[in-house]
Amino acid sequence: MTVATVLLHLCTPGEWRSWLDAGAVAPPSLDEAGFVHLSTPEQVALPAERLFAGRTDLVLLVLDPARLDAAGVRVRWEPGVPGDPESMRFPHAYGPVPLGAVLAVVAYRPGPDGFTAPAVPEPTAAFRASAFEASMLRRAADAEEPVTGGVAIRTDEWPVSRMHNRLQIDRPHLTDAVVLAREADRALVAHGRAATAFLDGPGARELATGLTAAGWAVSALDVLAGPAGRDATGAAARAVEVDADVVREFRLADWRTALPDLPDGQLAQLVDRDAGTARAVAMHHVAVLDDGVAVATGTLERDGATAWVDGLTTAPAHRGRGHGRALLARCRELAAEYGCDLVALGADADDWPREWYLRAGFSLVGRQYEAIRRP
Repeated sequence: MTVATVLLHLCTPGEWRSWLDAGAVAPPSLDEAGFVHLSTPEQVALPAERLFAGRTDLVLLVLDPARLDAAGVRVRWEPGVPGDPESMRFPHAYGPVPLGAVLAVVAYRPGPDGFTAPAVPEPTAAFRASAFEASMLRRAADAEEPVTGGVAIRTDEWPVSRMHNRLQIDRPHLTDAVVLAREADRALVAHGRAATAFLDGPGARELATGLTAAGWAVSALDVLAGPAGRDATGAAARAVEVDADVVREFRLADWRTALPDLPDGQLAQLVDRDAGTARAVAMHHVAVLDDGVAVATGTLERDGATAWVDGLTTAPAHRGRGHGRALLARCRELAAEYGCDLVALGADADDWPREWYLRAGFSLVGRQYEAIRRP
């Protein structure tokens, strides 16, 4: 019997998004053949080239075989279709694949010669947390193109949003400040976007230093992660899940206070860009209400077994009352309810919330950098 560290399921972002709502990976093959087609990293190029030749929007669901076994989903190693090597055996999952077995979602793109065996990183907690946002944004973007050391993404509905329009550099050691500036001009500025880069991976700190010397404004962002689960203090009971409109009104007021001179149209972009996130991952909005009015809000984003907490904010007049703890506790409970075991978030490396999250049981698992070229 073949043993694999991870198994992969090849699909489109839209299929994966629908399964997040359905609660399990259940493609048509489950009804037609009785199983879900899986592959090892060494095999997946075969079905990719046969079924999706030329497609540039595919993703790989990275599955933990042990979690499939624990969920009672039997995996059999069986022959593929006619034309596949006779000696090759593919893993077939006999049952819906639970979301909790999906450790990561990674982009899978063809090269000049088509699809090849991907380099799938080990899905450690650090990788799952650090890769969450970049993976989500690639799936939500309207356009993606290669740049030296990574990709450029653009999202037409929210051109003012730096997170939705940026260079995502995951191989910083392959580029430098001069090359990155040229790529930003070509892939972003020429399309009416700001020159923004997001750096992660080996060489990120060195590239960040070079960009600082070249006049870019660079911020260090820490990635923190902690377990999902119920909060023993009961703080979560004070936060409830609410409709997106409740959070939207709260955030409009918050952004207006923070950026009073920003035009209304651009302000709306910063709030409504959540809709782009919801195209790629499942979202849950939580709030603490005072007489039916939101005084603190936050969002939980789910992508398989990994969740991300974003936008925890309390209105100034209501701070110091434990609302942040309630929101965070409710997010961790929601994550567990939907099969997530890991909750991650980002924090400015030099701001006080970082220490607050560490006290709340989160651990530092990575450091990333955002660089913005000054006018």
